[in-house]
Amino acid sequence: LSHFGLSISAGQLSNMLTKGQEQWHTEKDEIYQAGLESSSWQHIDDTSTRVDGQNHHCHVLGNPLYTAYFTRPRKDRLTIIEILQNVTEAPLLLNEQTAAWLETFAVPQWAQRVVAGWPQPVELTYAQLKELINTHLDRLNDQQQARIFEAAALTAYYHQTSQPIVPLLLSDDAPQFSQVTDEQALCWVHEGRHYKKLTPFLDYHRQLLDDFKTKFWRFYDKLQQYRASPAPEQVVVLGREFDTLFSTVTGYEALDRRITKTKAKKDKLLMVLPHPEIPLHNNPAELGARRRVRKRDVSFGPRTTDGVAAWDTFLTLAATAKKLGISFFAYVFDRVAGVNALPPLADIIKQRSPASHPVPSTVGV
Repeated sequence: LSHFGLSISAGQLSNMLTKGQEQWHTEKDEIYQAGLESSSWQHIDDTSTRVDGQNHHCHVLGNPLYTAYFTRPRKDRLTIIEILQNVTEAPLLLNEQTAAWLETFAVPQWAQRVVAGWPQPVELTYAQLKELINTHLDRLNDQQQARIFEAAALTAYYHQTSQPIVPLLLSDDAPQFSQVTDEQALCWVHEGRHYKKLTPFLDYHRQLLDDFKTKFWRFYDKLQQYRASPAPEQVVVLGREFDTLFSTVTGYEALDRRITKTKAKKDKLLMVLPHPEIPLHNNPAELGARRRVRKRDVSFGPRTTDGVAAWDTFLTLAATAKKLGISFFAYVFDRVAGVNALPPLADIIKQRSPASHPVPSTVGV
């Protein structure tokens, strides 16, 4: 720039990139809304990041039509509920449904009775619910108190109508993803990594592990074949084969414990049987997270609230444009130049959405 007689400070350049970007932030919100509406399931993953030197987490949601990024201080269940509603603080609601969530989260019965005695239905802020808990439920530990916040947040999430409700999440088995949606599918590739991490010392145990991993991926291939051509009669067959495979006892204790843990996840690992439209793995979300990691490696991390918003928005726009087969450079030039020849990415998502062209299911479970 100095060659052309221009001098711009690093701070001014940063301001040009991070401030006054409301148009782009609005388009990101529209992309996310359209993306949530475009299918009955969503990928989700997260990766660590830094904001002004402090530990944060970048959450990645998407499906074949879009990818969206959200940087937050935490990665607990309450944060996931906030992200699904695209808000910075989850609305909280107490009504008759809250009691069911408290039961699901195994909150002590005496605490459930206390919550049931609070005025209902009533909408609360985080600070208001915190005050109630501190006054009446201070005997609960931090985890139990967190479950009450999550119960109230989930009640509000399923009561609201401004944001699409996500029926099914495809994720790894991290605890923050469980109980948020009606259904959850687990990633088979992630499950397979648990076996890859086993480190047997005896040759005999190594052979047992290798043999079981071969059977594991053969079964995975059968599920892929089912996805390609779902047949109702295969549902029971594959379910029984899962039970047989993951009831294996090898005598290698670490492997047998791992097999038992996989069997306990049967419903989530076999979610593809009632939903052959979903993938068997969460690779697209992991690839989305890797995009953020590459940027983090180069730029370390944003330092301001505006910077966080800019990172999330432009990563969302770039990743979504790529999925839609649109040049991101051409898209940005179109907007900056004021040409506006390219339609909003959200409109393209709506046009290509399977939800706009539903195909009747041929699978009965």
